[in-house]
Amino acid sequence: MVGITSIGVYLPIYRLNRDEIARMWAGRSTAGVKAVAGYDEDTVTMAVAATLDCLERGGGRADGLSLATTTAPYKEKQSAAIVAAAADLSDECHTADFTDSLRASTIALKLAINAVKAGSAESVIVTASDCRMGAAKGALEQTLGDGAAAVMVGSEKVIAEVKGSYSIYNDFTDLWRTEDDRFVRAAEQRFVDEAGYIPTVQSAISGLMKKYNLATSDFNKIVYSASDARQHAGLARRMKLDKAQVQGPLYNEIGNTGTAAALLMLAEALEVAKAGDRILFVGYGDGCDAFIFRVTDEITKFQEKPVISDKLAGKIPITYGQYATWRNLVSAEASTLPERPPLSLPGRWRERRAISALYGAKCKKCGTPQISQIGQTPRVCVNCQAKDEFEPYKFADKKATLFSYTIDQLQPTLNPPAVNGVIDFEGGGRLICELTDCDLDKVAVGMKLEMTFRKMFYSRGIHNYFWKAKPVTD
Repeated sequence: MVGITSIGVYLPIYRLNRDEIARMWAGRSTAGVKAVAGYDEDTVTMAVAATLDCLERGGGRADGLSLATTTAPYKEKQSAAIVAAAADLSDECHTADFTDSLRASTIALKLAINAVKAGSAESVIVTASDCRMGAAKGALEQTLGDGAAAVMVGSEKVIAEVKGSYSIYNDFTDLWRTEDDRFVRAAEQRFVDEAGYIPTVQSAISGLMKKYNLATSDFNKIVYSASDARQHAGLARRMKLDKAQVQGPLYNEIGNTGTAAALLMLAEALEVAKAGDRILFVGYGDGCDAFIFRVTDEITKFQEKPVISDKLAGKIPITYGQYATWRNLVSAEASTLPERPPLSLPGRWRERRAISALYGAKCKKCGTPQISQIGQTPRVCVNCQAKDEFEPYKFADKKATLFSYTIDQLQPTLNPPAVNGVIDFEGGGRLICELTDCDLDKVAVGMKLEMTFRKMFYSRGIHNYFWKAKPVTD
C-alpha cells in the first residue's frame, strides 16, 4: 500500500485585510484576508516549518525531499537542500526543486508516489511553498497569499492510499512571470476560465473517471485548486458537483497560496475525513494532475492533533504600510548603524550543523547540554569541567523559557523594534537569540518559546538563515 503517511502545514500568523488594501488605493475589496509571510520569512523558511510539522506528525525518516515553488530565493542554488539541512535529514537524502509551474507540487507528488512504488525510495517528502506578489492596485495583490504544506509519501502507516492518477499537460498561458518580472502577470479572466482552466480541469477529471470507471458522485470529497473563490465555484457549477462534496478553497482565510494551495486544501479535507472516504485530488497549472485517494483506518491516529484548522484564523493583523515595507515595495530610511560585515562562506560551512539545524553539544560525562557562541565548539563542560568529552546535541526541536530580554529600538530591522532574549532550553542549554512573531505587550520573563528557522538578512547576494525563538503556539 502506497500513499500519504503524514501531512504538515505552515501558515504565517500575519493577516492583511483586503479592505485595508482597497482603502489604500480607493478601490473595491474582494472581502476576507490573506496570509502574509513575516519580514523574516520567505519560501524556504515556510517550507522548513511545514516539513518539520510533517516529520513530527509522521515520525521516522525521509530518504527524499522535493520542494515545489515558483518563488525560490535563488535562481542558481537548490532550495530543497537548504530545507533538508534545516530539517536535519540524512546527507543521503535525495533532494530536488520543482518550479516554474503552479502544478509543481502535484508533479512532485506523482513522481514521489512512483518512486515509492518502484522501490527506489521508502519515503519521500513533497513540500510546497510560495510567497508570490501581485502588483499594486491589481486584483492579484488582494488574491495572493503565503503558505506552505508538506506531505510524506510512503508504504507504512498510510493515512490516504493512492488508488490511481491521471495527468495531462496544456501549453496555456494564464499566469506567468519572466526572469525580469517581480510581480505575477495574468491574462484576461474570462479567457482564462473559458479557454484554459475549466476545460483543462474537466478533461483531467473526465480522463481519470474513464480510466478507473468512476463518477464524481463516487467521491466523498473533491479537492481542486483555483485562482480565487469565484473561479473555484464556477468549476463546481459547470461540472454540477454536489456542494457538500467540494472542499473549500480557503480563499477568504488565507488567499491563493500558489503551489501550496491544493495541498493545504487536502490537509483540511484529511483533518475531518473518515476511514473509507474516497477523495478526488486535483492540481492545476500548465496542465492538470488528478489523483484518487482512499482514506484508511490510520486516519484516526493522525487526527488526534489539528492539522490546519488551528492555523487558519491567524493572530496578528498588519497594515498595508507594514506589508509594503516587508516586501520592499517602498524605500524605507536606511539604518545609520555600521553595515554588516560580509558573510564568511568557509565559516558557515564549518559550522553548518550548528547553523542549519541548531546543534550544540552534550557532555558525555555528566550529560549537560550546552550551546556556545555559533562558530565556537565548546571544549570544557560548564558543569563538570570535563575536557573534550562532547557529543552532538540538537536544540532546534527543544522548547525553551525566556530568562531575560531587551527591546532594541536601534537594531536595523524591517519590523522595529527588535526583541532579543536569553532563553533556557528544557533539559539544559542557554542561548542569546532574537524573538519573532511576538506581541511586545505580551513578552514576559518565563514565557514558553519554541525555535523557528528564519531569514536573518540578505547581504551580497547571500540569504542568511538562522534560528529565532517564538511564543509556543500549541
